[in-house]
Amino acid sequence: MYPALAVLQALTKKGAGQTGEEQWRTSPDLHSSPNTFVEVLWVGGVGGMEVNLVERASVPFETIPAAGVHGVGLSALPGNFLQLMRGLVAARRILNRFSPQVLLYTGGYLAVPMALAARLPALGRPRPRSLLYVPDIEPGLALKTLSRFADQIAVTAAETKAWLPARAKVAVTGYPLRKDLQFWNLAQARKVIGVSPDLPVLLVFGGSKGARSLNQAVLKVLPQLLEEMQLIHISGQLDWAQVEKARAELPVDLTVRYRAYPYLHEEMGAAMTIADLVVSRAGASVLGELTFFGLPAILVPYPHAWRYQRVNANYLAERGAALVIADEFISSNLLQTVRDLMKDESRRKQMRQEMLSLSQSKAADCIADLLRGLAARNPQEGC
Repeated sequence: MYPALAVLQALTKKGAGQTGEEQWRTSPDLHSSPNTFVEVLWVGGVGGMEVNLVERASVPFETIPAAGVHGVGLSALPGNFLQLMRGLVAARRILNRFSPQVLLYTGGYLAVPMALAARLPALGRPRPRSLLYVPDIEPGLALKTLSRFADQIAVTAAETKAWLPARAKVAVTGYPLRKDLQFWNLAQARKVIGVSPDLPVLLVFGGSKGARSLNQAVLKVLPQLLEEMQLIHISGQLDWAQVEKARAELPVDLTVRYRAYPYLHEEMGAAMTIADLVVSRAGASVLGELTFFGLPAILVPYPHAWRYQRVNANYLAERGAALVIADEFISSNLLQTVRDLMKDESRRKQMRQEMLSLSQSKAADCIADLLRGLAARNPQEGC
């Protein structure tokens, strides 16, 4: 979701004197000028979690039915195949009506019916070109499937090429960051979050839905952490009641050091600006956000999914930018690991430098340029 929104911001130069839906519908000519607004349609899943974010950005939005067929039980497989076929029909209708010049896929099984529909013969119009963006180091099955349909592929890191077709046209772009993350200064960020410059700041978050094991590990040692540092804790909605209860039970002198939220959107950049250390899952965003901010990290890959988070975490750890703790050990190891890193300023400085060396802050602009090239039938090799 966020990479696609970041690319749209770069593609349309969103914010140049227009508001609302007009920003996405001013010009249907995608390749007329690097600074021209474009006509955009976001296609998502029925009941998908991206709806609120897309509506917040005033992007026109439609849905199609879709379901995965890999890793599901045999009893669910027939129904999921039926959903896939329904999604294919719905995608075809959208393509015929909207008639896009170029498609951007950012992952997941939802994109498969759209990619298949785009390959079907079309009457009276050229086939739309397509760009696949692979955010994680290792693509999942849906992305590997999509890589065979895409005219061009953009990847966060060069290591991803090993998992893609040998003949694929691949550009290494980095991870696209949305603009509202990038322009915080330290004083402004401290004021917005409400932290003091007198104590180090630990940031803990588990992704858009939160992470129960991280939340429980933090709450288990909350007073001990707050005796030595300030804590920004983004818990997700599922554990929010438990977090509020724990905060209410803290002594007053520790409560002021605890900044807890169910979710942060615009202020996430402020939280990352002031953090000295982060504990988080290892979704693809860590490859762009943590590197941009130079944030030393303790990464806890989500254990109940494909190995992509572990691959992401190991990519950063092997370069000296992060430590990795398995999910089953985070409860017992969190406190001591955080303490050790907070006390070792030299090591955190080295981790910060390694993170910053991996950052590619122009990724969104690069992917936008690739899309313009595809729309103009003049694809670029890279940025």
